[in-house]
Amino acid sequence: MTTFRWGILGAARIARRLVPAMREAGGEVVAVGVRDPSSEHARAFSETWGIPIVGGYQDVLDSDVDGVYIPLPNDQHLPWTLAALRAGKHVLTEKPYTLNAVQAREVVAVAAQTGKTAMEAFAPRCHPYLRRVRDMVQGGDLGDIRSVRSAFGYGLGNPDDIRWDATKGGGALYDVGTYCVNATRLLLGEPRAVTAQARWTPGGVDVGLSGTLEYTGTSVSLDCGFDWGIPDTQRLTVIGSRGTLDVNQVSSPAVDQPVTVTITTSEGTREERFEASNAYAHMVTHFQQAARGEETHLYPPADAVAQMSVLDALYESARTGERVEIQG
Repeated sequence: MTTFRWGILGAARIARRLVPAMREAGGEVVAVGVRDPSSEHARAFSETWGIPIVGGYQDVLDSDVDGVYIPLPNDQHLPWTLAALRAGKHVLTEKPYTLNAVQAREVVAVAAQTGKTAMEAFAPRCHPYLRRVRDMVQGGDLGDIRSVRSAFGYGLGNPDDIRWDATKGGGALYDVGTYCVNATRLLLGEPRAVTAQARWTPGGVDVGLSGTLEYTGTSVSLDCGFDWGIPDTQRLTVIGSRGTLDVNQVSSPAVDQPVTVTITTSEGTREERFEASNAYAHMVTHFQQAARGEETHLYPPADAVAQMSVLDALYESARTGERVEIQG
């Protein structure tokens, strides 16, 4: 079997997590393209990871790579995902996949036309702990699910951070709330409707957002924010008719953090501990195998359309104050 050859568009901070994950998954990172190849940041990234700068983003697409990873600003996800697919590359794109469900549907169409694998980079859903939680919830270990509560927030103090720029797709929901939505969808499937309220900057960025997702017989709430203080807060609680389940650090158990799932039933409280496991490497492994046709693609672009449909509805509700039904 030939080694899966990766290219990266940009030298974003999150790429520092993906390079070792690609190598752990048996891939080889052979090219990085950056906006300014002469910048100190680009040179430092190249030297630190031993990856040659081949020029700009298009130069990576023109090079001999099997797949590309796109950690660019949110507003650049769609154009470069489409460009990569049309260049004959498999594409792993950072979350949020696009800026709305309409854009995500464009990816579905082009991926189908090109026959290439495209996936949104949600590492936590590939971690063994979340698969175990899903199996417990869907297998009835907790009985009928009455409530799911999730939260992810931290303090974003840098006023120049791109996540404060509405024109670039900034905001708490796209950055951290999207993890809450994704985990809920993994456990329960697709909601019927949402309600939400948000705190906005003068520039139109959601500093924080709280929302509810409607499911038959189950109350679901999420909270996310950029003004929660440091360290960050990540929680998932599932309440069922026969027990409850709690997890901390639910959205970023990526490399070096063990995860403890606490289950309480009428028989008492027990813990299931998951040792440190690189969720990014699990994600990349699945992506590579799906691209090669070695296993079923669990999260094709249609999944990202469903994800973006919920985010669209949450934003619409936060802006209008109305209940919004999910448009499939």
